[in-house]
Amino acid sequence: MNTGPGCSEIFAADLLAGRVALVTGGGTGLGKATAVELARCGAKVTITGRREEVLEQAAAECSGLAGPVEAIAGDVRDPGSAAGLISTLLDRHGSFDLLVNNAGGQFFSPAELIAPKGWQAVWRLNVEGMLNMSERAHELAFSGGRGGTIVNVTLSPHHGMPGMAHSGAARATVEALTRELAQRWAPDGVAVAAVAAGVFETDVLAKYPEAVRTGMSDTVPLQRLGTATEHAWLVTLLASPLGRAFSGSTITLDGARDNWWGSWPPAGLADESGTVPVEERRRT
Repeated sequence: MNTGPGCSEIFAADLLAGRVALVTGGGTGLGKATAVELARCGAKVTITGRREEVLEQAAAECSGLAGPVEAIAGDVRDPGSAAGLISTLLDRHGSFDLLVNNAGGQFFSPAELIAPKGWQAVWRLNVEGMLNMSERAHELAFSGGRGGTIVNVTLSPHHGMPGMAHSGAARATVEALTRELAQRWAPDGVAVAAVAAGVFETDVLAKYPEAVRTGMSDTVPLQRLGTATEHAWLVTLLASPLGRAFSGSTITLDGARDNWWGSWPPAGLADESGTVPVEERRRT
């Protein structure tokens, strides 16, 4: 196992050697952690987002942890900007191999209070942004049998997102498009997969109401939030040669939150000490 400060904890240092990668929304949270892990595995990583100052600071932090990480400001919601990002990477490196569609966002609100403008804002970022980047990557770098890998980041749980119905609808669309694009672009050697992320301990949580933040781990059977590194490991696995076997799939990483909704243990199941009773077995 690698042990150096700039090494992955679980992957070989040359797993992605020489591969050119772009992580959208890479200036913060899960995107930044993903950039670090990809770089630690030998990829030539660039992060992108709309806030240039945030990107530059994140790129410097990532470079200190993993080696060179570049930053390019851009807006995935705009097809022209998306094409410019891919073209810049091709000009700099002569090739492009991996697109991580990590950019996304939503806001907490009851569904009946979400204005059309709010729905459209979430849709443009989560769906149109992913589609803009994926189509430009295929058109400019992956088509004609050149091949490549696309990893889309969506959200769990899949049985509904009370308080963020706009995001639930958008993310479900991304998962459907993941299956569609994987089939459509398979003849070109393009693998398309998605990661359905649960609740992770990142700075992004600070924007949600205190009551929402404090109760988040109660909805996870594992009884803890995920770490950004765990998410980055899964994205890196999908970027590896093994990842091609998952093309068209959505892999959920959420501590089994998709399998349970509510606090654990359920109300009425535990005794006064909080212990879940164990069934007595008959002795034979």
